[in-house]
Amino acid sequence: MEEKIRLGIVVSEFNYDITYLMLQRALDHAKFLETEVTHIYKVPGAFDMPLAIKQLLEMEEVDAVVTLGAVVEGDTKHDELVAQHASRKIADLSVEYRKPVSLGMSGPGMTRLQGTERIDEYAKRAVEAAVKMVKRVRLVKVASAESYPITIS
Repeated sequence: MEEKIRLGIVVSEFNYDITYLMLQRALDHAKFLETEVTHIYKVPGAFDMPLAIKQLLEMEEVDAVVTLGAVVEGDTKHDELVAQHASRKIADLSVEYRKPVSLGMSGPGMTRLQGTERIDEYAKRAVEAAVKMVKRVRLVKVASAESYPITIS
């Protein structure tokens, strides 16, 4: 029997009218995929996610982290800076801890209306990506332990 996948979720409170709904969709999709959400960590904004992600990745009971955020365009290029640096650090943490961290952050360059329209898509895709990556990482571990070649798809 396959071991149940355990997820941590980090959700931004900035644009919470959007990210709250993303969180609800992510929780529903995790349940649909028969995974367990062990922790939900709320952070002020997308730029603040890395510390929370790191803390979750250090926990034995977390197999992967799902990030949820909405970076809405403003009058300056601040949204681009936030999204670029947050996503880069998110990827770095995934590699450092050898655990999947999915990017469920919509934006930058997005209006509030576009953010609302993308709630379902980004939330579900983030959960789906985390679950698929955990399964594939586990498959590689089994294959390398048994010393046979494997094709991952």
